Amino acid sequence: MDRIHFLDFQLHIPTRQLVQNSKVIGIGARAFDLLALLVAHCDRVVSRDEIMETVWPGIVVGENNLNVQVANLRRILGPQAVVTVPGRGVRFGFEVTPGNTPGPALTLPDRPSVVVLPFADMGGAPDMAWLADGFVEDITTELSRFRDLFVVARNSAFAFRDTARDVREVSRDLGVRYVVEGSVRAATGRVRVTAQLIDATSGSHVWAENFDSTLHDHFETQHRIAQAIVTCLAPQIDRAEAARIRIAPPDDLNAHGLAQRGWAVISAGDMAYDPGPREQARALAMQALDLDPNSGLAWRTVAWVHWWHAYHGTTGAFPATIQEGMDAADRAIAIDRTDHHARRLKALLDFMNHNPDAGLAELRQAHEMNPNCAITLGWLGLYEATHGDKAKGVPYAEAALRLSPRDPARGSLLAALGFAQFASRDYDAAVGSADAALAEAAGSVTPLVLGVIARVGTGQVESASGMYCKLKETAPKLAATRLAGRWLATDPDYQTRAHVFFRIAAGLDAPETADALR
Repeated sequence: MDRIHFLDFQLHIPTRQLVQNSKVIGIGARAFDLLALLVAHCDRVVSRDEIMETVWPGIVVGENNLNVQVANLRRILGPQAVVTVPGRGVRFGFEVTPGNTPGPALTLPDRPSVVVLPFADMGGAPDMAWLADGFVEDITTELSRFRDLFVVARNSAFAFRDTARDVREVSRDLGVRYVVEGSVRAATGRVRVTAQLIDATSGSHVWAENFDSTLHDHFETQHRIAQAIVTCLAPQIDRAEAARIRIAPPDDLNAHGLAQRGWAVISAGDMAYDPGPREQARALAMQALDLDPNSGLAWRTVAWVHWWHAYHGTTGAFPATIQEGMDAADRAIAIDRTDHHARRLKALLDFMNHNPDAGLAELRQAHEMNPNCAITLGWLGLYEATHGDKAKGVPYAEAALRLSPRDPARGSLLAALGFAQFASRDYDAAVGSADAALAEAAGSVTPLVLGVIARVGTGQVESASGMYCKLKETAPKLAATRLAGRWLATDPDYQTRAHVFFRIAAGLDAPETADALR
């Protein structure tokens, strides 16, 4: 029997959960084992010796341990739950209804929820069968680094190892929206891992990918592929959530839902000049904060809004905008010190505030907290190139693109790579990255800024001037901000080249001025 019902409780044996009215009740491992034993033999008295052998197998413990667990069950279920029969043992005190009919579904958390189910071992090398479980453990662990996700623990997931599973049933039993399934085929020297993301509430596929690798070092290969899968998974969950909450009526959203919608809005339009989406995101975040002042996601969204206002020059009070953004990022970090997104935003605001040492330290810490976040790695590549270890700049930005080749924010990642290439004087590559970023995010203006300075770097001044005119027409305040000398990087070499090249494209300096700087 997978499920046992009594009163308004449901005991779910595969996932080792006690549920009351759709809510999971906290219960210790020994108390669960005792409860499972008593309900399984609810038609008789269970002796203390039998309990000891089942609940504490192979362990010598005092009888007081049993008394403690009996007291725990009575506290959770009521004083009549366990009946003591003097001289014989104990029995379960409530009427039990066995069966596998679905009980009440667990309520979905207010965050995107996901479980990684056991991967299928597709054969190949018999001595490699353990790899499938290893991938599941690593993927579960790495997904847990994303603070916006509710990730079900490995033990609950592995309860479905040997059972035929319908993802809708998994969603009901574990209270998750998304399920990750996969398979592993290992052969001598090679391994292929297939992973797919499913919306378990509807059964629809969201994403699928194959990952191939050599098997020189089994543990290193396992860790590397798990990281690659997670780096692809996280943005796909974000994209699916953004699509889902976009059509939900605002009145149906709680504080987290409002903040999540705001985050989705600002993330989707991050490089766009139009301030409308930023204001919409800020309004949603403030609604969320009215409901819950401790919503870290809402504060993080406010920080992101202020950063883009400062970047695009769409603010009349630059210092105040930066300070308000930093205050919001600080609030988000105070609520959750492990929120790598909030730390990344704090870092970007530090750079904008001409405090690169603090910004680089914060950005490195954000990456260390979650090395699976491609966006953080891409920004780190840009700022290593301009303020840190210059040799790491372009490789980091390239690694971000390799980590998440189908990332919804691919345009931003390409722009970060392009600016890092400009910093290292690889102007031809920077032009290619600018054009690729513009193709990925046609409505964005950041690639135009990159394209302007990179083209002057290659000597294509006429082409750069045409792109500058397009930038000035599309984003006049951003163009004016750059002409005034406000750049993200304060590194003298980078800033001088970027500023002079930009002025050349605008027709304010002679083209030959660039010759001594290239």
